[in-house]
Amino acid sequence: MAGAAQGDDDGPIAAINVTPMVDLTLVLLIIFMVAAPLLASASSIKVNLPKAATAQTTPSSPLTLTLARRPAGDAQLYANGQPTDEPSVKRLVAELFAKDRDLQAVISADEGVDYGRVMRLVDLVKSVGVAKFALSTESRR
Repeated sequence: MAGAAQGDDDGPIAAINVTPMVDLTLVLLIIFMVAAPLLASASSIKVNLPKAATAQTTPSSPLTLTLARRPAGDAQLYANGQPTDEPSVKRLVAELFAKDRDLQAVISADEGVDYGRVMRLVDLVKSVGVAKFALSTESRR
């Protein structure tokens, strides 16, 4: 009768074991924490930004323009990660500026892109009415 002393209660289980649920939640949290930076950088365009001692973090903006240098030596223009051309950029900037008069454009250009091409892009943004823009650089650490 030693077996009966251990508590062979055939009644319903009154407590819920939450340990497996907590374990699953923590595993999913770790997976998302590892995957989030990879997903965020997956749509970015690789450019060799110029370095500056006074570089600051660039604020996020609904308008990011990138000039990436191609092997042929010319530059490819991207608007919010999508390849485009100057007339399309002008339409996009005008559309975004109509929605938000305090729009700030973030312009990134590869170090090897001609300075005149960068200034033409800045001029294009300013011609639509956007007065605030940031030029992306990397910090010299």
